Amino acid sequence: MSWDQMQELMWPATQETFQMVGVATVCTVLLGLPIGVLLVLTSKGGALQNQPVNKVLGAIVNLARSLPFIILMIALISFTRWLTGNSLGWQAATVPLTVGAIPFFARLVETSVREVDRGLIEAVQAMGGSTWTLVRKALVPEALPGIVASVTTTVIALIGYSAMAGTVGGGGLGDLAYRYGYLRFETAFMWIIVAEIAIIVTVIQLAGDLAVRRLANRGRGGGRTRLLRPRAATPAPDEDLVAS
Repeated sequence: MSWDQMQELMWPATQETFQMVGVATVCTVLLGLPIGVLLVLTSKGGALQNQPVNKVLGAIVNLARSLPFIILMIALISFTRWLTGNSLGWQAATVPLTVGAIPFFARLVETSVREVDRGLIEAVQAMGGSTWTLVRKALVPEALPGIVASVTTTVIALIGYSAMAGTVGGGGLGDLAYRYGYLRFETAFMWIIVAEIAIIVTVIQLAGDLAVRRLANRGRGGGRTRLLRPRAATPAPDEDLVAS
């Protein structure tokens, strides 16, 4: 296979990989972030302490995390077909990718939020802050570097999942490597695809590390939650100006 032929095949497959990983990442963050925060809030000593809810939610997360991705894809075929109208292609692969990544991301978010300074949480509560204020003004802003690192880890995991999805008709680079590298014995082409995936993962990791460092530096430079910053005192009027 010539290089021109490889390029014609790789570009659409790369686009499909970016599309399925991108959509799955957005859905995972939108659904996994609240679950991760809720696991902290309902835990012992949390603002919404509720042990039954916490145990049930934790059990669901643990169960979903324990399922191998290939088995999860097969188990969700009927649901995927109902939701997307098809069980093949990158759109269909997005469904099991999202379902598999949500519990993984939720646990990472839980770990990041638990690292927030307990004194800061107590200060917000002492000032009468509601649970929503606590989450919006303290927990999420203070845990943001860890959350961004969690997103980076999740995206990289999704790229690996997407390659596995390609072996069962999910499209993308995994599908290309399976059809040409494995079934047609185009070994050189398969290694080129592997190299491309490695480059993509490296770039994402470097970008994520850079974002985390900048957020961490901003936090050390006075990034405490705005809720706890003392208001500047109003300057007293100049007596000479008042007299005149």
